[in-house]
Amino acid sequence: MAAPSLLSHHYHHLHPHVIPAPKCCPSLRPQLFISPIPPQNPTKTPISVSVPIFMISLPRKGNNCSYTASTFQSLDSEAQQQTDDGNGLEEVREAIREYLEQLGASREDASRISFGCPNYLKMLIDGVQDLDDWNSWSADAGPGGQAPVQFKNRVYQMAKQKGDNGILPFLESEGLPLSSATRLARYLSSSGSNVLPLLVHKVKYVKEIMFSGSLDSEFIGKNARRMMTHLSIPVDEDVQQTLAFFEKVEARRGGLNLLSSDNTSFRYLIESFPRLLSLPLESRLKVTVKVLEDIGVRKERVRNVLLLFPPILSYDIQKRIKPRLRSFEKIGIRENDISKMLVKYPWIVSPSILDNFDEIVDFFDDEKVPRVSTASAIKNWPHILGCSVDKIGLMVEQFRRMDITNKKLGQVIAKSPQLLLRKPEEFDQVVSFFNDLGLDEKAISKTLARCPEIFAARIDETLKKKLEFLSSVGISETHLPRVVRKYPELFVCDVDRALYPRVRYLMEVGFSESDIVSMLHRFSPILGYSVEENLKPKLEFLVNTMPRPLSDVVAYPRYFSYSLEKKIRPRYWVLKGKNVEFTLKKMLGINDEEFAAAYLELGEMPVLPP
Repeated sequence: MAAPSLLSHHYHHLHPHVIPAPKCCPSLRPQLFISPIPPQNPTKTPISVSVPIFMISLPRKGNNCSYTASTFQSLDSEAQQQTDDGNGLEEVREAIREYLEQLGASREDASRISFGCPNYLKMLIDGVQDLDDWNSWSADAGPGGQAPVQFKNRVYQMAKQKGDNGILPFLESEGLPLSSATRLARYLSSSGSNVLPLLVHKVKYVKEIMFSGSLDSEFIGKNARRMMTHLSIPVDEDVQQTLAFFEKVEARRGGLNLLSSDNTSFRYLIESFPRLLSLPLESRLKVTVKVLEDIGVRKERVRNVLLLFPPILSYDIQKRIKPRLRSFEKIGIRENDISKMLVKYPWIVSPSILDNFDEIVDFFDDEKVPRVSTASAIKNWPHILGCSVDKIGLMVEQFRRMDITNKKLGQVIAKSPQLLLRKPEEFDQVVSFFNDLGLDEKAISKTLARCPEIFAARIDETLKKKLEFLSSVGISETHLPRVVRKYPELFVCDVDRALYPRVRYLMEVGFSESDIVSMLHRFSPILGYSVEENLKPKLEFLVNTMPRPLSDVVAYPRYFSYSLEKKIRPRYWVLKGKNVEFTLKKMLGINDEEFAAAYLELGEMPVLPP
């Protein structure tokens, strides 16, 4: 059955006193309402048609027919009414679903895309409405007239004539704004290898390898921030684009912690690296991922590399990735360590970072730092590769002032390479902190050589918190310098998970607060000993086997520093077998030669109990 004339259908709803119903008028044909100059390419760009307010008067037998432009504009209301309710919108979605399925998308994917591209749907609807003259969609009506094309079919035709092969709605459904999706769709649709089904599959794969899992999401965001913060060299275009990608994500609420969230960062990833979706899935994307796994990057860590340096996916494996990674072997870094470096700092395959690597190696060679120390520093903290030699030199000068040079400098940077990224004024603040505690320059220099990590710590958040702990267990300001000199490592121990549990254990087994303070005055390294691996087994042997009172340990807390199996137990059984009275200091405070000379006859070996 032929559909009713659009004019008849539309005018049926108009009040007769406003606009008289048109009579059959051969001279009044639909063509009169068509713009004499049609849009040149209505399928490529969104179209906006504005009709000025004017009057068209046509002579007719008996009277004149007068219509305002508002009459013509109301012709579009049919399409608008159809899309304002649920049925109309579903009709538009159904048209897009059918179109996408014809392009090869699965029913499920086509449905998902049609629900995820509201702006694309609106663009099609607007385009249909702007060109809503049935002669644009059907043959010339002629005297007999022909049924107009249904709205759903017009939407279908509009989508088809857009020429993006379904890529535009798909990209919007993946989170890209329509403007970005339009530009990228034009780029991708120009290649026959980016047909819709393959592109859908490619995007699913990219999301799977880059955004699945959440265990290390916080680490990825934190590492991206660190990479940005410590970069102080001129960089190549790939690193610049990566920085721009980070900055886009950082500008969102939640910042770089959302870097591994596909809902947030996939859009920015594709906008920053549009070429990513043009790369072959099998011969490039999957092969690159396999190569990363083959060189030692664990499967769950591959996404760290890809998110922190997406351009690596476009690098030629044999010509760029592998040769650049092998560059680090010249200073003795092994392949399995290089893979760990890649996870921590994927920019190591960037040309600008590799150039700076050569400069850093030459710099430390000039400072007479052993290559093994340089390699250890770079291996453990590859972020220094993004720091200029000039900035590194400022920190090296700080160390030189404290008599930390050559081999000592190598030991410091091998233990705590992140110190090279500190600002000189931050380092000076830590030095002043220890000065205020009563340590002289020589003691501070020894502390730096022994535990350089302390000088990378924050004063308020870390160092002062440890002082509060010492005060809480009874260490007075007078004794602080001695306690710190004997065991500076306490400043890098966790208060709640290490220091307090150890003190609490000592109190539980019977030591008083004054006993603990006395032991810490004499031998503060007690604070570094594990309860389960050191304190508990040695105290149990002391009390249950020897047996000795706890006061013996208060008098000689260094007892905890000796090996239970290699020294405490064997020497105890020797002395017990000879019925020798002894103190802990007398038993343990001499070396093996002295002990043998005093308590063992020539050739005699200590006999342990069965």
